[in-house]
Amino acid sequence: MNSESNKPINNIALKDLNLPYDLKKLTSDQCRDLCKEIRSILIKTVSCNGGHLASNLGVVELTMALHRVFSSPDDKLVWDVGHQTYTHKILTGRLDRFSTLRQENGISGFPKPEESIHDSFISGHSSTSVSVACGIAEAMKLQQKTDNYAVAIIGDGAFTGGLAYEGLNNAGKSNSNLIVILNHNDMSISKNVGAFAKYLSSIRNKEKYVNTKNAVEQVLKKTPVVGAPISKALVASKTALKGVVLKGNTMFEDFGFVYLGPVNGHDIEELEKVLSLAKTFKKPVFVHVNTVKGKGYLPAERNPGEYHGIARFDIMTGNPEVVSSDSYSSVFGRELVRIARTNNKICAITAAMKYGTGLQYFAEEFKNRFYDVGIAEQHAVTYSSALSMMGMIPVFAVYSSFLQRAYDQLIHDASLSGAHIVIGIDRAGLIGEDGETHQGLFDVGMLTTVPGITIFSPSCYDELKAALHKAVDDYSGIVCIRYPRGNDCTSFDKKSDKADWCYYSQSDSESENLLISYGRIFDDLYKASGILKSMNISCDILKLTKIYPLDDEAVAKACRYKNIIFFEEGMKNGGIAEHFLMRLAENGFHNNYHTKSVNGFVKQATVKKQLSYECFDCSSMAQFAADLLNNDKEIKKDET
Repeated sequence: MNSESNKPINNIALKDLNLPYDLKKLTSDQCRDLCKEIRSILIKTVSCNGGHLASNLGVVELTMALHRVFSSPDDKLVWDVGHQTYTHKILTGRLDRFSTLRQENGISGFPKPEESIHDSFISGHSSTSVSVACGIAEAMKLQQKTDNYAVAIIGDGAFTGGLAYEGLNNAGKSNSNLIVILNHNDMSISKNVGAFAKYLSSIRNKEKYVNTKNAVEQVLKKTPVVGAPISKALVASKTALKGVVLKGNTMFEDFGFVYLGPVNGHDIEELEKVLSLAKTFKKPVFVHVNTVKGKGYLPAERNPGEYHGIARFDIMTGNPEVVSSDSYSSVFGRELVRIARTNNKICAITAAMKYGTGLQYFAEEFKNRFYDVGIAEQHAVTYSSALSMMGMIPVFAVYSSFLQRAYDQLIHDASLSGAHIVIGIDRAGLIGEDGETHQGLFDVGMLTTVPGITIFSPSCYDELKAALHKAVDDYSGIVCIRYPRGNDCTSFDKKSDKADWCYYSQSDSESENLLISYGRIFDDLYKASGILKSMNISCDILKLTKIYPLDDEAVAKACRYKNIIFFEEGMKNGGIAEHFLMRLAENGFHNNYHTKSVNGFVKQATVKKQLSYECFDCSSMAQFAADLLNNDKEIKKDET
């Protein structure tokens, strides 16, 4: 807290405060008024910009209480997954920029240390906060910052990820100023599943514990002579009352934590009491907080899964502007249902992304063959491998960015065992406003190192459907189908050669130039070839659909060209363009070869702008190719 007066502030609005420092001067009633203002800002902003609405509405009071009890940035707040930090951003000096949320050059939808000193660690993937906070708390101890705390705020959905338990296992024995807050709302993106969810539900409705303990302490403190010592003893022993209410230790105490809770996560006064109590132990403490996802906006409360991450929507009706049924995700999900109707070996697996990956259709029609394993991508791959070894055909649908978490399992459990599993890689390529942590740019470079793998990257809905059928029926081993976020807006001639799984088009006159690409951006490359033709630059085009292993005939066709330009919506290192060059070299190619791909992390902006900045729109592709080809001509003239 700053050194200004602690005199209470009356008739306040967020814009009038020096945040977060003035929060400690406010009354509980004033805080409740601010919470209403914050919810209004959240709904208005997300309705315009899109983003994570339900999760943020659920933690307004919790965030307010955190900033009143702790002193950021000296105390470090570590958010998990990080998409529920909108209120935190508002309360830490970013109110005037909050309208730029998730916009290009605006504030991020996730914690970002370069954006604010109050964001202690970048976070876009789940289950990391306990490990991060454990490390921060240990560093504080080494630096003798005995009055500071590391606070991890983690949802029960993120607790289905194994890293959370690895963190708990080490944090509980750390003896440092570490506080883990469980934001328990029974939701990740879909309804939480598994034994842990059932366990938490068994203690969720026991909020009376905290209230009872506080009431007893207040009575004892008012009792002369014996009151204070008995009260202190109760705290030191983690209170005998808990044994009566909860009937035994919690698993968190078995990990070595002091357990406090459950407490009502929408009661600021109760939250402040339990958080203040947590600070007194000076050792790892676990605080169990019950919240309602979507709190304060009825459509989000009724359907928190739909309002977890949402595009722009109408506030009055709650209706989103984008029809989700017209998307690669939904086409994938519906086609899988059609295949499964005649093949009872098909199973569908999701990692808490039933709606995000289009598997809700499968879940509704084939309940006994659908498995939501929670936020546990590693388990999903190994589980799928075991299903395969027993004769089933598992189809695991997952975002590209999240598949990165299962690299070891892809190699050791799937590839090494020869399991036939199909992986639908959703959100492949650039994904827009979620920014650096969610771009699907790394899967190709990662997957091509896995022995025996096959990768398809369709450029339209028809190719997606065909690839799914081939993956299920015609291939063995790991078969991946990667497809972008959004819908099919392509206009290219779709006379694909299904035999070699590439599309090859020659110009009217014999050309020395070949343009190559795959996936979503091929449609723009197709248009770019037309622009180049108008510039009197003749180019043939090659589209790969099965991008790995590379097709022999496609490589052989490319070898005859003097100039090849490969456009790839993915990382340069380890990309298909590199693999294609290696195959060309093996076939004796010694001519000009150029690539245009991504190099590094891509910041938030619309997908359209990101594609343009990375030179993947038709006009940029045409200009890039024209500059290279004209330059090559000038070099040849000079050599002559």
